[in-house]
Amino acid sequence: MRSVRPPRARRLPLSGVLRANRPSEIWFKPALSVVAATAPPNLTLLALHRLDLAVYTMAGSLCALYAHNRPYAARARTLARVVLGMVAGLAVALVAAALTPNAVVLVTVGALLAAAQKALCDASRIGPPANVIFTFVTSAALFLPQTLAQVPGHLAASAVAGVWAWLVCMAPGLLRPHGPERRATAQALNAVAAHIEAAHARQPGSRAVAATAVHAAWQTLLTAGARTEPRRALEALLVRADVALAAPVDADPGRLRARARELRGAGPLPRATAPAEAAGELLDVESELAGGRAPLWSRLGPLTPLAVRTAVGCALAGYASLAIGVGRPYWALVTAASLYQANLTLTWSRGVQRVVGNLAGVLAFAALVPLAHLGPAALVLCCLALGFGAEALISRNYWLGSICVTPMALLVTEFVRYGNPGELIADRLLDTLVGALVGFLAAVAVTNRRAGDRVAHALAAVERARAHTVRTAADPDAAPGALRAARRALSAALVELRAVTDAASGEWWQRAWPSERVTHVEQAGHRTLAATVRQHGFQASEGARA
Repeated sequence: MRSVRPPRARRLPLSGVLRANRPSEIWFKPALSVVAATAPPNLTLLALHRLDLAVYTMAGSLCALYAHNRPYAARARTLARVVLGMVAGLAVALVAAALTPNAVVLVTVGALLAAAQKALCDASRIGPPANVIFTFVTSAALFLPQTLAQVPGHLAASAVAGVWAWLVCMAPGLLRPHGPERRATAQALNAVAAHIEAAHARQPGSRAVAATAVHAAWQTLLTAGARTEPRRALEALLVRADVALAAPVDADPGRLRARARELRGAGPLPRATAPAEAAGELLDVESELAGGRAPLWSRLGPLTPLAVRTAVGCALAGYASLAIGVGRPYWALVTAASLYQANLTLTWSRGVQRVVGNLAGVLAFAALVPLAHLGPAALVLCCLALGFGAEALISRNYWLGSICVTPMALLVTEFVRYGNPGELIADRLLDTLVGALVGFLAAVAVTNRRAGDRVAHALAAVERARAHTVRTAADPDAAPGALRAARRALSAALVELRAVTDAASGEWWQRAWPSERVTHVEQAGHRTLAATVRQHGFQASEGARA
């Protein structure tokens, strides 16, 4: 199969970059959580006449934006790491601010922190808002007047707010303990139903989406804790989704969607008993998937080009901002950090969204300033409303969320003292343009030559997994559970191949990678999965009754 080198230059997209998408299914959860996490600390500081400390408590409160899709057992661990990571990054920034007033040194420290935060967030797959919040907090903290004696108290304020954010995010589990697992299973069922409908209509491209959704749902159940009766019921539904994905022609998408609707809300789970042959699958799936997890350190290596992009882009953006005399170079640094996505094409799109959103946001700030300057209470309430609006809109498109994020970030600077609105607007506009331009040029200059290598490695992994699955299926003496383990490994390898291929397809100036071979290997892998599902004992008729 011949290799095809992607074109060395391609047109960057403009159409659709600003299109509003459907809102996230749980958009209100992070929106309400950030308000609930921010309001008590800020109102307490307001009562104590110490709003100058709000910039530190905000660092902890913003941890409430993370992990809303995760089961509560996993959410507790993830949020604890987020809070610790936030406090650790803040500590580095505050100590640096206390040790030197040199802006060039501080920008350099901020760029290195941004690169580390980008690499760790991508490697841990923490999900949105990923590294942007960490970089926003630490970059701003680098330019706060500070002494070493003040650092412990400021870190304590952030840590207390972080603990409160942890409690806010865990509280819904008291009322709906299986909510995240139910949502993930429902999304998988709907994705498989959509694939079945597309297959009937001979529309390609939906299988990868459905396979990814099913794999993600299994991973969600894997991290949900003890295998309780509700979790067993959800596992049975996912087995049905696996069967329907393997035999879409014989499955009933309407029945799958009906099961997905039953998972909404807090009502009783649908009674879906898995086929007798699936009993072993439900027992073994946890150990199979857990055994396939790569350690964090092993995922950092392939992310080196993105980390270097982030460090170079953020540093150059900050230096350029200093060179033109802007008083808050960290805004340019944060703008650059927010651009970097999985590939250059997505980075370009994010840059357009960032610039448009910030331009609209400074207009919103200009309109809100008279209201916010009525008093400290009005300032706090405006920030709370903007925080809710940002999370409500950002899942529709990044630029819509930026319309609220930008004035909120500007108003936070007013907690210490009221500034000149015209000067703030001018600085923000300059830093946005400088950060976006310099950040994107750095992304073009720092090429991701490893993107094609990652595709090659993923292809090899799929071929090895497929060969192992075929051998295991043909071996009558294979150990119990061996075929299940092989199928799971192949499914995970196919999901990873699609992810790295999508990332590589949006990169410029890279080595050749075998695009035709990717298509062939994906098709062969999915055919093998379908064949082994039937051999494993799941008949197509079982999928039709899902």
